[in-house]
Amino acid sequence: MGNSTICSKIIYTRLPEQELLKWIEKYQTGKVFLATEETVNNFWVSEFDDFFISKGIKKVVIPAGEHNKKIESVARIWEFLSKNGGDRKSLLINIGGGMLTDLAGFAATTFKRGIDFLNVPTTLLSQVDASVGGKTGINFSGFKNEIGTFKEPVAVIINTDFLKTIDKENFISGFAEMIKHGLIFNPEHLKELEEFDIENIDYDHLQKIIGDSVNVKEYFVSNDPTEKNIRKALNFGHTIGHAFESYAMQQNKPIQHGHAVAYGMIAELFLSVKKCSFPQNDFEKLTNWLIKLYGKFEINTSDFDTLFELMTHDKKNEAGKINFTLLSEIGNIEINQNCERELIYESLEFYSQL
Repeated sequence: MGNSTICSKIIYTRLPEQELLKWIEKYQTGKVFLATEETVNNFWVSEFDDFFISKGIKKVVIPAGEHNKKIESVARIWEFLSKNGGDRKSLLINIGGGMLTDLAGFAATTFKRGIDFLNVPTTLLSQVDASVGGKTGINFSGFKNEIGTFKEPVAVIINTDFLKTIDKENFISGFAEMIKHGLIFNPEHLKELEEFDIENIDYDHLQKIIGDSVNVKEYFVSNDPTEKNIRKALNFGHTIGHAFESYAMQQNKPIQHGHAVAYGMIAELFLSVKKCSFPQNDFEKLTNWLIKLYGKFEINTSDFDTLFELMTHDKKNEAGKINFTLLSEIGNIEINQNCERELIYESLEFYSQL
């Protein structure tokens, strides 16, 4: 896929301040605001405080961590905008990982029925996934992204220099979404990921690979903005993955989103073999690679009922059936696959025995 499919609002740059300045100048002074989270503020944003202050931009800092992706954090942003003269012609710049861009994007889309927002994602996961596609949201009542909206940011500024401060666990969390993009659409992209040296990261080369990955997501999003049809391809690995993630959250042992997706992809590749004749040799090769990269989420037979119950809350389900996106081969998706409870338990059994 060529760069023509990249939405013009996705900007790849090694000079993010210059790109930000272009956007800031489109809005009235005092009407541009900044939201970030503690960790990113300490690592990056505070270095640019003088730049933001000189442009009259006020900042709100949200506590870090997935457990802060909640309505109280949204209310903090609403209050901050309200107190500082935010109006419908304002811009909210969101600098952070997927938790922050989802949350602050949701705050922006609901403040005064919607103001513009711009995302500067600072983790690999948010660069290839969370900042692209116009989904915003928060966790609610124990369920991930239960409340949210579809709204595109005015722009997404992607700079791999931000990734130099993230640890390996966070890096490979984002890498899982890239693997998913290769699996659902682009075998060449999957191959370049298999060959990528995670231990010695080439950040220039990474910027190119991120572009390839974002192209895949853009293709599905632009063809199906509100997830009625083929955009469901992007849910591969997520139905079971989100169940693992929610379960880990309930146990107070949270796991990275990308790790959960990687574990979910193994279980859903098993379903793909059973239901869509996905090639057995590809299945074994991919399972070994994913386990080598991500290790394993420990589950027992006694957990299956809870995991199944969590899957029933998945937003893609229709008419009480659990809806999967599966693969018939690498690059070939099969959406709207309903799997019986017995088969789902069989996939969990397979996974637990690995």
